Amino acid sequence: MKKILLASVALLGLTAAASAADLPSRRAPAPVVAAVPVFTWTGFYVGVNAGYGWSDDDLDGVDFADDDDDGGFVGGAQVGYNYQIGSFVVGLEGDIQFADFGREGAFTFVDPVTGDTFTGDLDSSDWFGTVRARAGVAFGQALIYATGGFAFADDANGWTVGGGLEYAFTNNLSAKIEGLYVSLDGDNDDFDFDFDNDTDFGVVRAGLNYRFGTY
Repeated sequence: MKKILLASVALLGLTAAASAADLPSRRAPAPVVAAVPVFTWTGFYVGVNAGYGWSDDDLDGVDFADDDDDGGFVGGAQVGYNYQIGSFVVGLEGDIQFADFGREGAFTFVDPVTGDTFTGDLDSSDWFGTVRARAGVAFGQALIYATGGFAFADDANGWTVGGGLEYAFTNNLSAKIEGLYVSLDGDNDDFDFDFDNDTDFGVVRAGLNYRFGTY
Protein backbone atom coordinates (compact mmCIF):
# COMPACT_ATOMS: atom_id res chain seq x y z
CA MET A 1 0.00 0.00 0.00
CA LYS A 2 2.83 2.33 0.90
CA LYS A 3 4.51 1.63 -2.47
CA ILE A 4 1.31 2.40 -4.34
CA LEU A 5 0.94 5.73 -2.44
CA LEU A 6 4.54 6.77 -3.20
CA ALA A 7 4.10 5.93 -6.86
CA SER A 8 0.96 8.06 -7.02
CA VAL A 9 2.70 11.03 -5.40
CA ALA A 10 5.59 10.76 -7.85
CA LEU A 11 3.24 10.60 -10.80
CA LEU A 12 1.38 13.72 -9.62
CA GLY A 13 4.71 15.55 -9.26
CA LEU A 14 5.79 14.70 -12.79
CA THR A 15 2.39 15.81 -14.15
CA ALA A 16 2.64 19.17 -12.35
CA ALA A 17 6.18 19.76 -13.66
CA ALA A 18 5.08 19.02 -17.22
CA SER A 19 2.14 21.42 -16.92
CA ALA A 20 4.41 24.17 -15.61
CA ALA A 21 6.73 23.71 -18.57
CA ASP A 22 3.82 24.34 -20.93
CA LEU A 23 2.99 27.74 -19.36
CA PRO A 24 4.15 30.88 -21.28
CA SER A 25 7.38 32.53 -20.15
CA ARG A 26 7.02 35.58 -17.89
CA ARG A 27 10.34 37.07 -19.07
CA ALA A 28 10.14 40.38 -20.98
CA PRO A 29 10.65 40.01 -24.76
CA ALA A 30 13.95 41.18 -26.25
CA PRO A 31 13.80 44.82 -27.42
CA VAL A 32 13.41 45.37 -31.17
CA VAL A 33 16.21 47.56 -32.54
CA ALA A 34 15.41 49.40 -35.81
CA ALA A 35 18.06 49.00 -38.48
CA VAL A 36 20.00 52.17 -39.24
CA PRO A 37 19.35 53.19 -42.89
CA VAL A 38 22.39 52.89 -45.16
CA PHE A 39 23.55 56.26 -46.53
CA THR A 40 22.95 56.78 -50.25
CA TRP A 41 23.78 59.57 -52.70
CA THR A 42 20.69 58.81 -54.77
CA GLY A 43 18.22 61.70 -55.01
CA PHE A 44 17.62 65.28 -56.10
CA TYR A 45 19.47 68.26 -54.62
CA VAL A 46 19.64 72.06 -54.86
CA GLY A 47 22.36 74.36 -53.62
CA VAL A 48 24.45 77.51 -53.82
CA ASN A 49 28.13 78.14 -54.54
CA ALA A 50 30.76 80.87 -54.51
CA GLY A 51 34.37 81.08 -55.57
CA TYR A 52 36.95 82.69 -57.86
CA GLY A 53 37.28 82.74 -61.64
CA TRP A 54 39.96 83.97 -63.97
CA SER A 55 39.81 84.47 -67.75
CA ASP A 56 42.27 83.86 -70.56
CA ASP A 57 40.77 85.63 -73.57
CA ASP A 58 42.32 84.60 -76.88
CA LEU A 59 41.64 87.57 -79.16
CA ASP A 60 44.56 87.49 -81.57
CA GLY A 61 45.18 90.56 -83.68
CA VAL A 62 43.10 92.90 -81.51
CA ASP A 63 44.69 95.64 -79.39
CA PHE A 64 42.76 96.06 -76.13
CA ALA A 65 42.83 98.93 -73.68
CA ASP A 66 42.56 96.29 -70.95
CA ASP A 67 45.02 93.67 -72.16
CA ASP A 68 45.53 91.68 -68.96
CA ASP A 69 43.83 88.45 -67.91
CA ASP A 70 41.20 89.33 -65.34
CA GLY A 71 39.87 87.47 -62.32
CA GLY A 72 37.08 87.99 -59.83
CA PHE A 73 34.16 86.67 -57.84
CA VAL A 74 31.97 83.85 -59.15
CA GLY A 75 28.76 82.76 -57.47
CA GLY A 76 25.43 81.15 -58.25
CA ALA A 77 23.12 78.20 -57.74
CA GLN A 78 22.90 74.60 -58.91
CA VAL A 79 20.34 71.80 -59.14
CA GLY A 80 20.94 68.15 -59.90
CA TYR A 81 20.23 64.46 -59.45
CA ASN A 82 22.49 61.58 -58.37
CA TYR A 83 22.00 57.84 -58.73
CA GLN A 84 24.21 55.42 -56.80
CA ILE A 85 25.02 51.91 -58.06
CA GLY A 86 27.18 50.13 -55.49
CA SER A 87 30.12 52.46 -54.91
CA PHE A 88 29.63 54.31 -58.20
CA VAL A 89 27.59 57.51 -58.47
CA VAL A 90 26.35 59.06 -61.73
CA GLY A 91 24.25 62.18 -62.15
CA LEU A 92 23.35 65.36 -63.98
CA GLU A 93 23.83 68.94 -62.75
CA GLY A 94 22.96 72.37 -64.10
CA ASP A 95 24.10 75.72 -62.73
CA ILE A 96 23.86 79.44 -63.45
CA GLN A 97 26.67 81.77 -62.35
CA PHE A 98 27.33 85.46 -61.90
CA ALA A 99 30.88 86.15 -63.05
CA ASP A 100 32.59 89.43 -62.15
CA PHE A 101 35.58 88.97 -64.41
CA GLY A 102 36.56 89.10 -68.07
CA ARG A 103 38.35 91.36 -70.48
CA GLU A 104 36.61 94.62 -71.35
CA GLY A 105 37.63 97.81 -73.12
CA ALA A 106 38.10 99.62 -76.44
CA PHE A 107 39.93 97.96 -79.28
CA THR A 108 41.61 99.08 -82.49
CA PHE A 109 42.18 96.82 -85.46
CA VAL A 110 44.14 97.74 -88.59
CA ASP A 111 43.64 95.59 -91.69
CA PRO A 112 47.19 94.73 -92.82
CA VAL A 113 46.07 94.51 -96.47
CA THR A 114 43.83 97.54 -96.95
CA GLY A 115 45.06 99.68 -94.08
CA ASP A 116 41.48 100.25 -92.91
CA THR A 117 41.08 100.90 -89.17
CA PHE A 118 38.26 99.46 -87.09
CA THR A 119 37.49 100.62 -83.57
CA GLY A 120 34.83 99.63 -81.09
CA ASP A 121 33.99 98.40 -77.64
CA LEU A 122 33.79 94.83 -76.43
CA ASP A 123 31.94 93.97 -73.23
CA SER A 124 32.43 90.56 -71.66
CA SER A 125 29.51 88.54 -70.28
CA ASP A 126 28.81 88.89 -66.58
CA TRP A 127 27.21 85.43 -66.32
CA PHE A 128 27.56 81.90 -67.64
CA GLY A 129 25.88 78.54 -67.14
CA THR A 130 26.64 74.85 -67.54
CA VAL A 131 24.78 71.55 -67.93
CA ARG A 132 27.09 68.70 -66.94
CA ALA A 133 27.21 64.97 -66.35
CA ARG A 134 28.87 63.80 -63.12
CA ALA A 135 30.46 60.41 -62.43
CA GLY A 136 32.40 59.37 -59.36
CA VAL A 137 33.18 56.91 -56.61
CA ALA A 138 31.61 57.10 -53.15
CA PHE A 139 33.48 56.22 -49.97
CA GLY A 140 30.55 56.28 -47.57
CA GLN A 141 29.63 59.93 -47.15
CA ALA A 142 32.53 61.18 -49.30
CA LEU A 143 32.27 61.42 -53.09
CA ILE A 144 35.11 62.02 -55.55
CA TYR A 145 33.83 62.84 -59.03
CA ALA A 146 34.66 64.07 -62.53
CA THR A 147 32.28 66.32 -64.47
CA GLY A 148 31.89 67.69 -67.97
CA GLY A 149 29.36 68.94 -70.50
CA PHE A 150 27.84 72.00 -72.18
CA ALA A 151 28.63 75.64 -71.27
CA PHE A 152 26.92 78.82 -72.45
CA ALA A 153 26.85 82.62 -72.01
CA ASP A 154 25.27 85.62 -73.84
CA ASP A 155 26.21 84.98 -77.48
CA ALA A 156 28.59 82.11 -76.86
CA ASN A 157 28.53 78.41 -76.19
CA GLY A 158 31.11 75.72 -75.69
CA TRP A 159 32.18 73.04 -73.25
CA THR A 160 33.43 72.55 -69.71
CA VAL A 161 35.30 69.85 -67.82
CA GLY A 162 36.42 69.51 -64.21
CA GLY A 163 36.16 67.57 -60.99
CA GLY A 164 35.54 67.86 -57.29
CA LEU A 165 35.08 66.39 -53.83
CA GLU A 166 31.77 66.36 -51.94
CA TYR A 167 31.12 65.30 -48.35
CA ALA A 168 27.72 64.74 -46.72
CA PHE A 169 27.63 65.95 -43.11
CA THR A 170 24.07 64.67 -42.66
CA ASN A 171 21.58 62.77 -44.79
CA ASN A 172 20.43 66.11 -46.23
CA LEU A 173 23.38 68.52 -46.18
CA SER A 174 26.60 68.17 -48.15
CA ALA A 175 29.46 70.51 -49.00
CA LYS A 176 31.73 70.42 -52.03
CA ILE A 177 34.81 71.99 -53.54
CA GLU A 178 35.00 71.98 -57.33
CA GLY A 179 37.18 73.15 -60.18
CA LEU A 180 36.05 73.78 -63.77
CA TYR A 181 37.73 74.75 -67.03
CA VAL A 182 35.34 76.49 -69.44
CA SER A 183 35.85 77.20 -73.15
CA LEU A 184 33.32 79.41 -75.00
CA ASP A 185 33.23 80.24 -78.70
CA GLY A 186 31.97 83.79 -79.06
CA ASP A 187 29.72 85.21 -81.79
CA ASN A 188 31.60 87.39 -84.29
CA ASP A 189 28.49 88.76 -86.03
CA ASP A 190 28.91 92.20 -84.43
CA PHE A 191 32.21 92.82 -86.25
CA ASP A 192 33.11 93.60 -89.88
CA PHE A 193 36.14 91.32 -89.69
CA ASP A 194 36.80 87.82 -88.43
CA PHE A 195 39.08 86.97 -85.54
CA ASP A 196 39.42 84.31 -82.86
CA ASN A 197 36.76 85.27 -80.30
CA ASP A 198 37.14 82.25 -78.00
CA THR A 199 37.03 82.79 -74.26
CA ASP A 200 38.69 80.33 -71.90
CA PHE A 201 38.58 80.60 -68.13
CA GLY A 202 38.94 78.59 -64.95
CA VAL A 203 36.73 78.48 -61.87
CA VAL A 204 37.38 77.21 -58.35
CA ARG A 205 34.35 77.27 -56.05
CA ALA A 206 32.88 75.86 -52.87
CA GLY A 207 29.24 74.86 -52.61
CA LEU A 208 26.54 73.73 -50.20
CA ASN A 209 23.78 71.33 -51.29
CA TYR A 210 20.48 70.37 -49.70
CA ARG A 211 19.74 66.77 -50.64
CA PHE A 212 16.17 65.51 -50.63
CA GLY A 213 16.03 62.19 -48.74
CA THR A 214 15.14 58.93 -50.48
CA TYR A 215 14.04 57.03 -47.37
